[in-house]
Amino acid sequence: MDMIRVEDLSYVYAPGMPNATTAVDKVSFCIEKGDFVGVIGPTGSGKSSLITHFNGINKPTSGRIYIDGEDMWADSKKIRSFRFKVGLVFQYPEYQLFEETVYKDIAFGPKNMGLSAHEIDRRVKEAAAFCGLDEALLQSSPFELSGGQKRRVAIAGVIAMEPKVLVLDEPAAGLDPEGREMILSQVKKYHKETGSTVILVSHSMEDIAKYADKVLVMKDGKVAMYDTTQKVFDRAPELLEMGLSVPQVTKIFLKLKEMGIDIDTDVYTIPYAVKTLLAYKAAKEGGTNA
Repeated sequence: MDMIRVEDLSYVYAPGMPNATTAVDKVSFCIEKGDFVGVIGPTGSGKSSLITHFNGINKPTSGRIYIDGEDMWADSKKIRSFRFKVGLVFQYPEYQLFEETVYKDIAFGPKNMGLSAHEIDRRVKEAAAFCGLDEALLQSSPFELSGGQKRRVAIAGVIAMEPKVLVLDEPAAGLDPEGREMILSQVKKYHKETGSTVILVSHSMEDIAKYADKVLVMKDGKVAMYDTTQKVFDRAPELLEMGLSVPQVTKIFLKLKEMGIDIDTDVYTIPYAVKTLLAYKAAKEGGTNA
């Protein structure tokens, strides 16, 4: 069943003005409940403009967006309820921390939902645990934490609202490899354990290849591709033509093909690469023995 359905969506900045710019151009697609979708595209392709529609920050210039079967803008007075259903984590979210303690920062969203103190407490502690934050940190100032810990506090604040959809815009940007792995593995764990729908925007093709089940590719405000991760990265030459990168392991297999080695190139993760090489080796040895 569709969690998000986008129908003929367009969004124009400064409509009617000489500098009007179409950021999203007649886009239609569906994201099913429980999907983990990666969103990629060149700079200026419309990725951020698109995802900020999902919780009502941007209102469509034309077209419709349905969240869990409901038209978001059928009644603009109800838009606040959609912001609790779709949690959005902006790039560098630690700059949005402002409370005295980690606990209060994570509790901010649930408190605005009008929940009881008991329910807020449960959500804060569970969200902190999901994000790998020790309960002992909850009474600390968020400004005393490391960059990676601040990032996890910001993500926990969105998770604490228990949204049906979690949207993350470059959540690991600027982090070292260890911090990057920690953040994204915890997002994947959250996805698996809750069954929530997750949408991840990233410039890292390795991250998209490793964590996403489907990939949506934006170009010039339109959807250029939308398919399973394997099928999208199988079109690596097209991605490269768009100015996008592909996982390093994919580049290696494309180079092997270019060198005349008859091997599959729809390889986008290390485990899949090992499996493909072993299959190629077995086929070669079988042919030799014959």
